[in-house]
Amino acid sequence: MSERVIFTDEAENDIVSHYAWYEDREPGLGEDFLRCVEACVLTIQRNPRLYSVVLDDFRRALVRRFPFEVFYELTEHAIVIYSVFHSSQDPQKWHNRLDR
Repeated sequence: MSERVIFTDEAENDIVSHYAWYEDREPGLGEDFLRCVEACVLTIQRNPRLYSVVLDDFRRALVRRFPFEVFYELTEHAIVIYSVFHSSQDPQKWHNRLDR
């Protein structure tokens, strides 16, 4: 694993709120969600250029089993995760978060 991963506060909030939502629906489902997000982030960390650029320098990786997308950017010293976004939401929401 070559690069360290930094989660923005917004991305951490995304994960926490989605975890709580899934856990409320079915105990243990939130834990499954966390494992799938972690697996996605580990794949990004192992091969950060695997996923396509979708906007400016931001890339998008899909989370297995759950309808989520991880938006991230490669910087000189780290991988910065900006959003863990539910794919049914208005795409303008992640565009706004990534807009510089």
